[in-house]
Amino acid sequence: MPLTPRRPRSRRLRAVLLAAAAASVVAAALPAPVPLGIGDPLFPHLGNPGYDVLAYDIGLTYPGVNTKPMEAVTTIDAVATDDLEHINLDFARGTVHGVDVNGQAAQFASADEDLVITPQDPVHTGESLRITVRHTSDPNAARDGGWVRTTDGLVMANQADAAHRVFPCNDHPSDKAYFTFHVSAPADVTVVANGLPIGRERRGGRIVSSYHSSHPMATELAQVSIGHSAVLHREGPHGLPIRDVVPAADQAKLEPWLKKTPDQIAWMERRVGRYPFETYGVLIAGADTGFELETQTLTLFERSLFVRPQFPEWYVDSIMVHELTHHWFGDSVSPRAWSDVWLNEGHATWYEALYAEEFGKQPMERRMRNAYALSDSWRAAGGPPAAPRAAGPGQKIGIFRPIVYDGSALVLYALREEIGTRAFERLERRWVRDHRDSTATTADFSALASRIAGRDLSGFFKAWLYGEKTPPMPGHADWHSRTPVHAPPAPRH
Repeated sequence: MPLTPRRPRSRRLRAVLLAAAAASVVAAALPAPVPLGIGDPLFPHLGNPGYDVLAYDIGLTYPGVNTKPMEAVTTIDAVATDDLEHINLDFARGTVHGVDVNGQAAQFASADEDLVITPQDPVHTGESLRITVRHTSDPNAARDGGWVRTTDGLVMANQADAAHRVFPCNDHPSDKAYFTFHVSAPADVTVVANGLPIGRERRGGRIVSSYHSSHPMATELAQVSIGHSAVLHREGPHGLPIRDVVPAADQAKLEPWLKKTPDQIAWMERRVGRYPFETYGVLIAGADTGFELETQTLTLFERSLFVRPQFPEWYVDSIMVHELTHHWFGDSVSPRAWSDVWLNEGHATWYEALYAEEFGKQPMERRMRNAYALSDSWRAAGGPPAAPRAAGPGQKIGIFRPIVYDGSALVLYALREEIGTRAFERLERRWVRDHRDSTATTADFSALASRIAGRDLSGFFKAWLYGEKTPPMPGHADWHSRTPVHAPPAPRH
């Protein structure tokens, strides 16, 4: 008997098979997930449109050594600002195990350094979002920033665009949010993070340490320190709690530096107003990063800064003040775009130089005259202060050139010469007061300066912030530009 084709056993089965075939054709026709960005001039693929993050809750499980990936859970509370069929997060250097959106499992795929999530139901403008990502956080992939291995553990260095190498996020300073960290570690390991402790729970041979920031924070300022550290407590102005995190063996050696912090905070408060956060502290790490970093409420410093004899005391003091200043300029008032970074670094360098003048006998005018002499060459190499050139491939911190440090402090010096010391000091106080816990732009600074000066300063700022050549210095017609003879200093951040 000849064989005949088998037919589907029922009309229902035939319909299921046809639907499956159609679905496979549709799936094949769907476009591949694509990375997005908010169009930042320096990092065009950083950040994501369509939602506003309100809070991050990040859980990390540290295995006891800093060479193994950590299991992690990141929960993001956000609100949709547009209708979304897909939700993009910045995330790289980790493995994603699963994603939920509002309690329902969601599909996900990677596209370059984005995690592209497809929820079961489209999200509409104004709707609340809770995104939970189960993933790994890998300290072995820190070549572009993120986790930094120390001699006894880990710290974070996320500036400028490396937080998404640690946890999924909207990795741009324009989208600040509240942070909570829960870190499980062996009982002999010390964990400290941004903000204040909110819990410490023993689970067998491990302890879960929890911290919460009570002010919104940019992702680049997140910090978790994991290691065999001593935590030292002292009191700052107005009863401000200060906690320093240092290698336990170096506690006595570092104390002469650490005890200076309360007076440094008081010095800054006399110039720009009250310290803007709930706590402060110095985190000294056994790592060679090449920079110091103003992570919010817990500033990261290299151990070598404090123990190398070639660094004079006034220099180390002024670098400590540089990073402290960022808590007003950069942390509390964050840049709306990375091209506004001159507002961070110019101000931090300005107060660093003022402190060095007052306590180290290093004249501000001499430093600014030297900066003026080099300013044209800095602009040629890296662009003007408010329009810096993008960093080259593989140089994530390449935007931190001399033009955004002394070159930008020079702009502030010119502004003080232009409008007078009293108006300049009012501007500084108003700037950090009006934009506290928020973001601001170069245009905002120019507009506020014009209001306080009582005249239009847009021409002044256009020339000083965007010109290829450095304008004449008000009140110093004898200052001239020249070719640099020294290598630029290492970035402070």
